[in-house]
Amino acid sequence: MDGNGRWAQKRHMPRSFGHIKGASNLKSVVKESLAKSIKYLTVFAFSTENWRRPSDEVAQLFDLFAQYLQCEIDGMCRQGIRLRIIGDRSTFPKELIDAIGRVENITSLNDKLHLTVAVNYGGKWDVVQAVQGWQQANPYLTVSDLTPAKLEPYLSTVGLPDPDLLIRTGGESRLSNFLVWQGAYSELYFSDTYWPDFDADSLDAAIESYGKRIRRFGKTDEQLKEVKTT
Repeated sequence: MDGNGRWAQKRHMPRSFGHIKGASNLKSVVKESLAKSIKYLTVFAFSTENWRRPSDEVAQLFDLFAQYLQCEIDGMCRQGIRLRIIGDRSTFPKELIDAIGRVENITSLNDKLHLTVAVNYGGKWDVVQAVQGWQQANPYLTVSDLTPAKLEPYLSTVGLPDPDLLIRTGGESRLSNFLVWQGAYSELYFSDTYWPDFDADSLDAAIESYGKRIRRFGKTDEQLKEVKTT
């Protein structure tokens, strides 16, 4: 969800206003996802690298996150949304950790939309903590015994399918350490639109682009045609 700060600065507003607008737009995109029967939506809210931003902006982001948890829980339950937070929680205040756990528990049985929010998340961190988790669970094995399939259960996204489509807003054309393992075969879509302006039409354009892609997963076009005809 990139471009909140730049969206605000273009309007001669403080960056914090852009983040507030961005949080509001998340609700709109969630609504559109529900309308389109999208079952899994994962959004990147705060990366492990975002700690390098000014301390007051970081504080505002976490305040906004805490408010979102508190204000949206009833709506998520009504709409059948399951909320899941991925990322390193070790640096969070205990009150925030407790709030996350409470919302995850309350929404755990919802199944209409699985909304995953990445906070203090980084793809490299995810792989490293997964390897560490696997090693702790298998102290008598060595890394030579480790396979991609064996690592999967220790990733923060365990239980979630790998993303089909990865959308980056804000005019940047890079992954910025987001789901580097899980997104290995994701279709990529880069939008110049800042996140606060990423509306239903923007989402439609991304989905339309995705629909034109041919997903080979290492196979040839001929092999895919054979599968379709059998």
